[in-house]
Amino acid sequence: MNPEKNSASRRDFLKNTGRIAAVSALAGMAIPHVHAAGSNTIQLALVGCGGRGTGAVANAFSVGGGPIKLVAMADVIDKRLEGSYLNLNKQFRDQTDVPEERKFLGFDAYKNAMDCLKPGDVAILTTPAAFRWVHIGYAIQRGIHVFMEKPVTVDGPSSRKMLALGERASKKNLKVGVGLMCRHCNARAELLRRIKEGEIGDILAMRAYRMHGPDGVAAPVPAGTSELLYQIRRFHSFLWSGGGSFSDMLIHNIDECCWMKEAWPVRAQALGGRHYRGNAVDQNFDNYSVEYTFADGTKLFLYGRFMNKCYSEFASYAHGTKGSAVISTFMHTPARCRLYKGQNQVKSDLLWSAPQPELSPYQLEWNQLIDAIRRDKPYNEVRRGVEASLVTAMGRMAAHIGQVVTFDQMLHCTHEFAPGVDRLTMDSPAPLQAGSNGKYPIPQPGIVTDREY
Repeated sequence: MNPEKNSASRRDFLKNTGRIAAVSALAGMAIPHVHAAGSNTIQLALVGCGGRGTGAVANAFSVGGGPIKLVAMADVIDKRLEGSYLNLNKQFRDQTDVPEERKFLGFDAYKNAMDCLKPGDVAILTTPAAFRWVHIGYAIQRGIHVFMEKPVTVDGPSSRKMLALGERASKKNLKVGVGLMCRHCNARAELLRRIKEGEIGDILAMRAYRMHGPDGVAAPVPAGTSELLYQIRRFHSFLWSGGGSFSDMLIHNIDECCWMKEAWPVRAQALGGRHYRGNAVDQNFDNYSVEYTFADGTKLFLYGRFMNKCYSEFASYAHGTKGSAVISTFMHTPARCRLYKGQNQVKSDLLWSAPQPELSPYQLEWNQLIDAIRRDKPYNEVRRGVEASLVTAMGRMAAHIGQVVTFDQMLHCTHEFAPGVDRLTMDSPAPLQAGSNGKYPIPQPGIVTDREY
């Protein structure tokens, strides 16, 4: 079973849009207008037109309180841009205003798309993570608010750049949302409140699982295909473009557990391996096991496995001195949070469960971002997004080099996966080059211990 095929994610926007609109917490509310552009209409530019970007636009369209329109789109892959446009135009014809002259292709297309906006509008940045610091830098320069997908960074150098950009955004009073939507979940927020009030005692340990079928497996680049575009399209497969399957897939479980702990781990040690990759040329392991340690000694045990015909689980748990908690049960939403008076989490020990149905956190994060823009409230999730991405990369690196990696070591790591990403063109070589055997470099724990490949 592959939970990705069943998850209630942005990829499901076409079938879920009506439901999302129905539960929009701001629908019909009269919201004071403070949009900096001098018009009640907030305009959007979509940079990165895959399923996540398309779904993010659908969520934006479903926010009440004032008109929102998509006016520009950008990508490096023409079929992806056109497919996204057709889907959005079919579902949201009145809000999709993107004629051919505002559809842009290429590595500079993000500038063209954002140049169609006015200060106070919103750029949606949903390309692979490698490009995030480049794109948000231009949005800040133009005075544009931002929604950007997770992870927001993939290595130490890009994390340091992004932290500096987050400070610049705050100084310009720009609002920035990050797609770690679990932090916007009402059920998880109530669970956190109960944990803080001591209903399960002090947290001693947490467990998180994302174990399902293969992910991020890449075959050799087909003949006649751009190697650069192939690695961008397959961002789950290559560390430079998206942080590999670990960073993209496991960040939510890590982030929601750290939220319950209200802290970030200070170090990680981990293991993993490539068992069933065949002739695959990607850089991923197909299983990971990470022990994160917080400053007070509390542990978070993270398990990721991407193999067929193995036990599957997609959930997070917390264990305290008086009881235990279910942080999420199956995928990201609904969370179905619960509290138990014991550690076995049996029905007879149930103390509390989140009311159902739950509002979609994918929608709630957009409601809150647009509310902050229209009401001119402080709203900047950059630092939290960077820290979540950094902690995720810390566990990934620990597995890939076979050493303990601290938070500070990850932040100050000098290995930049794609140092020239801001200068790429359609004719550029890919940042990752294959060896003479046609294979890309993979992590070698215990052999290469100062960098991931």
